[in-house]
Amino acid sequence: MVMADKPRILVVDDEPLIVKLLAKHLEEDGFTVLTAMDGYEALTKARAESPDLILLDVILPKLNGFEVCTMLKQDTRHQKIPIVMLTAKAQEKDERLGKDCGADVYLRKPLRIQPLLEQIRTLLGATPRPADPQALP
Repeated sequence: MVMADKPRILVVDDEPLIVKLLAKHLEEDGFTVLTAMDGYEALTKARAESPDLILLDVILPKLNGFEVCTMLKQDTRHQKIPIVMLTAKAQEKDERLGKDCGADVYLRKPLRIQPLLEQIRTLLGATPRPADPQALP
């Protein structure tokens, strides 16, 4: 995928500040950002918009991230969308659940933005951009 295509990323988290910060960094890095604040909204937007990648929190109202991930990965129209699970849950069993439901990557919060952006580019098959020495970690 060519970065000039402006890949669309669905950011799903019930914490508005996290959504805002992730959206800011992703937009600055050349991505188009869609957002959802709960699992049901995430599932609805993912099905309607078919984003190129989903950043999905685990603990969400209405449907949790594991449920959303499972539903999307079982749907042949959306199963190839890379899903990055984001969570503050640091237990090994939670990471195993994330992998079992089909998540491509399972990352623990707090996140460092540059490694996250690199992971996103890798999943999208994009060429990594050179590191900006003035960028915040």
